[in-house]
Amino acid sequence: MIRTRFAPSPTGYMHIGNLRSALYEYLIAKNKGGSFVLRIEDTDTQRFVEGSVDIIYNTLKVAGLKHDEGPDIGGPFGPYVQSERRHLYMDYAKELVEKGGAYYCFCTKERLESLHKDDEEGGGYDNHCRNLTKDEIDKNLADGIPFVIRQMIPTGKTTFTDVVFGDITVENDTLDDQVLMKSDGYPTYNFANVIDDHLMEITHVVRGAEYLASTPKYNLLYTAFDWEIPTYVHLTLIVNQDGAKLSKRRGDASFEDLLAQGYLPEAIINYIALLGWSPGDNREFFTLKELEESFDIKGLSKSPSAFDPAKLTWMNGEYFKKMEPLVFYEMALPYLKEAVKTANADYKMLAEVVRTRITFLSDIKELLDFIDILPEYSTELYIHKKMKTDEEISLESLKKALPFVENLAEPWENDSIYAKIIALVEELGIKNGQMLWPIRTALSGKPTSPCGASELMVILGKEESINRIKKAIELFS
Repeated sequence: MIRTRFAPSPTGYMHIGNLRSALYEYLIAKNKGGSFVLRIEDTDTQRFVEGSVDIIYNTLKVAGLKHDEGPDIGGPFGPYVQSERRHLYMDYAKELVEKGGAYYCFCTKERLESLHKDDEEGGGYDNHCRNLTKDEIDKNLADGIPFVIRQMIPTGKTTFTDVVFGDITVENDTLDDQVLMKSDGYPTYNFANVIDDHLMEITHVVRGAEYLASTPKYNLLYTAFDWEIPTYVHLTLIVNQDGAKLSKRRGDASFEDLLAQGYLPEAIINYIALLGWSPGDNREFFTLKELEESFDIKGLSKSPSAFDPAKLTWMNGEYFKKMEPLVFYEMALPYLKEAVKTANADYKMLAEVVRTRITFLSDIKELLDFIDILPEYSTELYIHKKMKTDEEISLESLKKALPFVENLAEPWENDSIYAKIIALVEELGIKNGQMLWPIRTALSGKPTSPCGASELMVILGKEESINRIKKAIELFS
């Protein structure tokens, strides 16, 4: 069974790249009926930010990525927080020393700093402690000299296969003897990662392509322990429109930022699913369930993907258009009530009027602000070349429209009113726009409105419609 894991560090910020990794890990598992595991990697105490774990939980919940195992729900391979697994790592590090895959290093901080000063190219560790005798090691340990445990990189080459990038071979002499256990007894990220993935039986390691360079070291650890190597899936970068990697320091939005700006979680997930993955056709819209069914590793790209806010904004608007009317109504109701306070307002009708015309729910107020208060405007609004209308034609149309509206009988509903307006237009022998545009302008007082003249009349009611047409006629005097 496929087992993937999302293993974020609690540093207080869930950027889009992190969320996409979680999404792909989730989809790879769910597409094959596997398990999606959440593991919190908190061994880097200096970067820990209070409250970040809650951000991780909330992000996964809002995004709909339900994990099968994790710190909050448990599971057969817990604990799922690295700091709670601290007792495990030293034993494995010492076992690795016994197997010849690691060694004790007693170099002082001062010596290590001098190496960097002396090496103009900024090279790594010089393997000074790699060949200490057993007696020297035992004496140093007995004397309580602080130590780290380093990986012993063998000579030769290391080849590994990645699902996205294929076979990659690295010369081992380009790899440094990295620290596995720090002097404070905490494991480094690279070591704890391998131990935990093995113990939790993770079958597919999905992570950013920036970890490709570290993968040979991971493989050498697996080999030294005689453990099965997982399947690697390295994901290409998501870059901003300047071509730089997404970063909080550069002001790129996090998942929480996007939610606060009014983007729908479903639209965000749909959009980022396509940042680095293609379904094989031109399809753009997927529910999470449809992604679970359609996702195929073969569709992952080798090229970086650019995060385009304009495309996400467009997709957000499309989600509102596709939304079930009742679902949209319930979501939009607080915004509708804030925008329109007129007594007896038909909020369900207003919801349908704006649903296909907004990008964000916050757009509702500006679309409907004319309902409570008719804005001040000039007669220039009545000039519209496409509608073949100007101020003179508009005034004449409004004078004809006023008694027509005053005498309109029930039913006071859109189809009936529109049909009667068109009948009046035919009777007068004018263009549709020469009547509809002046009425629409008189009722909204805006250069654009969320709906046409007849719908505006229904929204405002007969009395208010008559009053606004009268005011429009007075405007010309």
